[in-house]
Amino acid sequence: MNIGGPAIQITGLMQNLSPSDFEQILLTGHCEKNELDYLEEREIKLPKIQLNGFGRSINFFADLKACFEIRKVIKTYSPDIIHTHTTKAGLLGRLAAISSFQDQIRVHTYHGHLLHGYFGIVKTNLLIWIESFLARYTDALIAVGEKVRDDLIAAGIGESQQYRVIAPGLKVGELISRDLALQTFDLPKDKFIVAWIGRVVAVKSPNRVIQLAIECRSRGSNVHFVVVGDGPLLGELKNRAELLSLPISFLGWQSEIEVALSFSDLVILTSENEGTPVALIQAQLAGIPVLSTDVGSVSEVLIDEKSGFCLSYSTRDFADRIDILSKNNEMKNSFGVIGKKNAIEKFSLSRLVTDHEALYRDLISQSNF
Repeated sequence: MNIGGPAIQITGLMQNLSPSDFEQILLTGHCEKNELDYLEEREIKLPKIQLNGFGRSINFFADLKACFEIRKVIKTYSPDIIHTHTTKAGLLGRLAAISSFQDQIRVHTYHGHLLHGYFGIVKTNLLIWIESFLARYTDALIAVGEKVRDDLIAAGIGESQQYRVIAPGLKVGELISRDLALQTFDLPKDKFIVAWIGRVVAVKSPNRVIQLAIECRSRGSNVHFVVVGDGPLLGELKNRAELLSLPISFLGWQSEIEVALSFSDLVILTSENEGTPVALIQAQLAGIPVLSTDVGSVSEVLIDEKSGFCLSYSTRDFADRIDILSKNNEMKNSFGVIGKKNAIEKFSLSRLVTDHEALYRDLISQSNF
């Protein structure tokens, strides 16, 4: 349950599904040393079983043990529905479910996919084979966007009739004053603040923040970049920024995203692969323009040239859009208003819960138990 889209979605569902209709238990592992646990940071209490040795990194013996532990829980509780999230948990959870030899409905959510930007061709093909196998024993496959669904089907993972598209659902709390947020993190008050929010890992291409900072500085742009997040590439990123004396601040993980949004004039995403990114939805809910690479289902999240910009990455093109918004306050405000309306209509938490309840009831009505 590291801080990120899946953890936020799972928490929102478990806290808001009808308690009179759905009894729930969460099976989860432990976060890596350089990541924070969303439930712990937010002090959220959910009915859960935390499995020792079950984490993001691959460890054959620990993962095998976790699979048997999951199977044991399944046989003890005999759930009607088993809903898995993320790649590794989806693999272990569904293998445990299949090997339990119990009648159950199996649902898996793809919060994105690992088909691009993660592995070489051999590992990617192996992943596709594994996901294709598991899809045969899964009753419903949820994709967080139409592009994500289409990519998975094109790769031969599942049949079109198995899929439901259920976009993320979120809520953002009240923002604090911009001045207070800037003061909290010792950020410049007279700059256009561009926030990059996410895990600092290769697929998110955080190195592009360095490129953009260099380009914007060479233009004399009145811009300051802020990286909100942590990950294995953070140290390298910090060192490069310090060596080049770039206008970038690094805040690490922030459990209260509202504080980070409070000082942001623009939220950017530079990823090579995404599902339906939560950071862009949160930014729009807060009335902040967004700028992103056109990957995954990003184009379904924002309204291009109305609530933000969605384009193929080039340092020059991104810097151009940053300049436009930093110098045109009327456009910036208009993008924020349109983005907020768009996000409220498409990505509310109540809609997420309603969509899942409808799916669960539909699957139960079609089942033989």
